Amino acid sequence: MPTRKRIAMTISLPPEIAQEYNKIARTKGETKSQLFREMFNLYRQEKLEDEFFRLQKYGTKKAKEMKLTEKDIERFIFEGR
Repeated sequence: MPTRKRIAMTISLPPEIAQEYNKIARTKGETKSQLFREMFNLYRQEKLEDEFFRLQKYGTKKAKEMKLTEKDIERFIFEGR
């Protein structure tokens, strides 16, 4: 039995948002599905960037607590490869 490549979903929006959403899709020349996928990918990318910067901030804090230099950190990174 073949697997489906797409799954239909239903969402509910206030009328004014739905109208604006439809207008944006028409203006861009995209389907509502294409617009949603684009918006979702942008959201996902933003969340990944937020997580990266959160981890970077945590790593910087820990490195300072441990009094590590950039050279120390580079050495640890390359030792692990």
